[in-house]
Amino acid sequence: MPDAAEAKDVEMKGAKAGNDKDKDKQGEDAGKEKKAKEQPKDPRTLMIESIGQAMKTINAAIAAGDSRMMGRVARSVNGLRRTVTPDVLRALLEEVCTSPHKATYLSLAPMADAPMTEEEKAKRQEPKFPTLPKPYPPEMEAFAGLVLLVQLTDKKEKEKALECGSALVLWLKTFNRRTADILSARAYFYLSLAYERLGKLSDIRPELLAAYRTACLRHDAMGQATLLNLLLRNYLAYNLYEQALKLVQKTSFPETRPNAQYARYLLYIGQIKAVQLEYSDSHSKLMQALRKAPPSANVALGFKLSATKLAVIVELLMGGIPDRATFMQKELKEQLRPYYALTQAVRTGDLNAFKEQTQRHEALFKKDKTLTLINRLRYNVIKTGLRDINLSYSRISLQDVATKLGLETAQDAAGVVAKAVVDGVIDATI
Repeated sequence: MPDAAEAKDVEMKGAKAGNDKDKDKQGEDAGKEKKAKEQPKDPRTLMIESIGQAMKTINAAIAAGDSRMMGRVARSVNGLRRTVTPDVLRALLEEVCTSPHKATYLSLAPMADAPMTEEEKAKRQEPKFPTLPKPYPPEMEAFAGLVLLVQLTDKKEKEKALECGSALVLWLKTFNRRTADILSARAYFYLSLAYERLGKLSDIRPELLAAYRTACLRHDAMGQATLLNLLLRNYLAYNLYEQALKLVQKTSFPETRPNAQYARYLLYIGQIKAVQLEYSDSHSKLMQALRKAPPSANVALGFKLSATKLAVIVELLMGGIPDRATFMQKELKEQLRPYYALTQAVRTGDLNAFKEQTQRHEALFKKDKTLTLINRLRYNVIKTGLRDINLSYSRISLQDVATKLGLETAQDAAGVVAKAVVDGVIDATI
């Protein structure tokens, strides 16, 4: 009898296990069907959801009085600049703008590239934004205005970007809210860029100085960092190195600084130091700026390129030769080719090759604002050539020295050799 009971118990367990397996299979099948039914969201829906999330974050930041949360909103603008469509942007401006500048924003907002057909209009739903307490806080309008300003900047609409930026900055100046600081700093950045593209960068300098003073009084760290960099860029654009140096000496960069702004600051300091002949300090600042740059290969390429070009020239002026790997970076290799050729000429002490490369790429060096520094390299090239001649010859005429170095006359060679002897570059007598 016990054996029969045990057999019956085993059969019941087997049947129960079989039922559980069937249920698991049914559950898996149902899950697969559900996934198959769920279609991926289209980019427009995702973009509207991103705007809605930014609006919720603004509302939460104001309710909590936490200005740090606004950093997420500012970062979301970078994503929206590539995805936002004209109709959604107009709907956002209609929804959140209440200031007298609303009509200005709507008149500047880009129109759709191609008119939609009736079928497309019927299929496309009006964008729906989250229901939040009204009236909307000023940060909502600042966010919408900033998205519009970035769009106009990306589309190279210089005049419209200037008008939009001026209206946005003028309106934001009427508020003293910590949650609006980061949006205000971004607005100043794009306004300055609009002035720069129109060739009127000096016109905005008094406005930037006044805004910087206000940011210091309000302990607005983000505003101080952004505006100080904009002022340095403004001075350096017109080669006003003395004014830039005085500004650096009389100000301090905020300790709670954003990494990107500090990297820019280090680049500008390195540029000033290089012109002031302080090559060691300049090279140190430029290397620090490159280390602070975003590590991603395809991010901030323009910044990395500018810093690398300047660092190469400064290292050559210090008497060193940049590492070959510097010129072999995949993303920067092509743009650094002229600087690599220049480095080769300096390394070999070939003055003719140096002159040739300088003349061939003169327009590029002027654009990069490195031509003045490159002209200082001439003596370094001559020193390298003299060292090679000194090692190869125990006695040589000044005319032959002039020929080998590419100098015009023997008198030029005599002056160069005499200076090299006095500086201790070579051990020789004339």
